[in-house]
Amino acid sequence: MENGIAGKVVVITGASSGIGEATAEMLASNGAKVVLAARRTGRLKALANRIQENGNDVAYLEMDVTVRADLVRLTSVAVEKFGKLDVMINNAGISQLYKMEELDVEGWEQMINVNLKGTLYGIAAALPIFIRQGSGHLINIISTAGISIVPTMGVYAATKNAVRTLSEALRQESLGRWRVTGISPGYVATEFVSNIKNEAIRNTIQAQADQMAIPAEAIARAVVYAIDQPDKVDVGDIVIRPTVQN
Repeated sequence: MENGIAGKVVVITGASSGIGEATAEMLASNGAKVVLAARRTGRLKALANRIQENGNDVAYLEMDVTVRADLVRLTSVAVEKFGKLDVMINNAGISQLYKMEELDVEGWEQMINVNLKGTLYGIAAALPIFIRQGSGHLINIISTAGISIVPTMGVYAATKNAVRTLSEALRQESLGRWRVTGISPGYVATEFVSNIKNEAIRNTIQAQADQMAIPAEAIARAVVYAIDQPDKVDVGDIVIRPTVQN
């Protein structure tokens, strides 16, 4: 069967750990040329070295998704080094969980800046290239938190549902020029929970994750599946959660 991934140039934000790291390694092993982005340069360099040692093409860039110019720079690196951009994976995300009445406005702004504006900046950096090429693929990593709304996750879920909405708008506006995929993971065994400031909630969610979390590679396989489809096949929404998760 023909490999629909080999030779494709894929940009991944939040690539230094977790879903981003697993996705980068899996795509590279299938012949993709990966461009990695995150704030932690040391981890990015280590990942890039592993990929390169396995004989695959890779580039990386330290950047912040809340800075629009950084996303433009990132997609430019892909085009300058590999001649094109086939797939933009907006993976970087953060969660701060409090009840609304606790007014964690700083946390609200952080989630809006990273989860929503960071994704929009990635889209804005990729679309001009896709329009010039006449093709491309946007993959937005969302969350099951936007599907099942629970206390303390209101703003986090709101940012993720905003991404879900704009993904569908982009799909409809494409008119066949680019593909759009939204992937919503449930509990995944990553460092994601460690960034939650609320200690009580962090400990509770970590305990739940320890009991049921699926490996990051499960999400990476969904990304591979979506990219591997023929050009005229658009995989819209994928929800991946542990079998025991509500």
